[in-house]
Parts: sequence; C-alpha cells; structure tokens
Amino acid sequence: MAKSQRKVPALNASSMADISFLLLTFFLLVSNMDVDSGLARRLPPPPQTEDQTSVNVQRRNLLIVLVNAQNETMVQNQQGVEMYANEDELRGVGGKPALKDKVKEFVLNTSNSSDLPELEEQDFGNPIGVVPVTASHVVSIQNDATTSYKAYIAVQNEVVRAYNELREEGARKYFNTSYGELTEEQKNQINELYPQRISEAEPKNYGGGE
Repeated sequence: MAKSQRKVPALNASSMADISFLLLTFFLLVSNMDVDSGLARRLPPPPQTEDQTSVNVQRRNLLIVLVNAQNETMVQNQQGVEMYANEDELRGVGGKPALKDKVKEFVLNTSNSSDLPELEEQDFGNPIGVVPVTASHVVSIQNDATTSYKAYIAVQNEVVRAYNELREEGARKYFNTSYGELTEEQKNQINELYPQRISEAEPKNYGGGE
C-alpha cells in the first residue's frame, strides 16, 4: 500500500509586515543616534569677498587680530595691545573689554582719535544722509598654522558679531526697525554704511608652532 504524503501546512505570513514595521519603529525610538557636534554650531556669515584682498593701508587704519599656536589672541592697533587667553575673555568675561567692542570702537572712531581710522564724510542717501565714516579701516585676522579650528572660529564669531551689532544699531537709528525687517535696498544702505572690511592672511607659524 502506497504511503500517503503529508502536506506541510502553509504559514500565515500576513502579519509579518506589521511586526517588522513595529520592530523598526521601536528601534528608532529607543536608539541613540550619534550626531556630529559640528553640525549644531552655527557659523557666522562669511566676510564680503571684495574686502578680503590684500591692500596697503595706513597703520592707524589697521586693526590686527592674531591667534597664536597656544590659541591666545592678540589685538593690536595704534592705541596699544590687548591679549585674550581664551574664549571667555574674548566675550568680555573677567573684566577685559570684549573683542567685538574693540572692533566696534575701531570701526566707529566716535572720538575722532588720531590713533584710529580716519573719518571722512560720505552720502548714503535718505534717510541716512551725509555721515562721517572710517571708509579705509581694515580688520586683519591672522592665525598660526597650528591654531585650533575652535579658537579661530571663536575669533571670527566676535569680529563678525561686531559688524552685525553695528548694522542692527544703524537699522534702528535710521529706519526705526531691526536689520532683519529692512527691505533689500535699506539693507544695502546699512551694509554700505558698515561694510565688513576683513582681511584674512595665510596661516603662518607664530609662537612656537611646528
């Protein structure tokens, strides 16, 4: 007598897709994803390209910002030298004048000091009109070849922050609103009033950098 073949019952796989989806959802909810910490940092807007060219300027018109191999920052102009040992000091913590305030003082020269950039009158159109500005000032940022990226960006942040504050103050003074609320034409007026005149030199070895 022939032996009957037993049929293997078919598995019901209709719910496998649902189970897989639930497992995937659970995995996404409970897993810790590694995130590149650099992506969480917002960099300042880049300096205007037309102001990064090498130019010959009078000494009074030049503010040198030098970051050495020990990540210390030296700020020098005709009025003297200021040293910053770390990022906190750059921001004005500990009694030192903040770097952004040093830059603003240099750019504005409200006292018309002979040690700061020359003032010359320029017409910026209504409602700004004719105002004295330091049209020839230059902020020169230089760094050692071994300066850390963190220290370099901290200095960049403070220099650009100075220009951003000047533009915000100018917008409120002449247009009675924030810089972000200005029209493109009004922003152009403020940008011409306070142009980012930043020069960046090639990295060199300062202070013992290899």
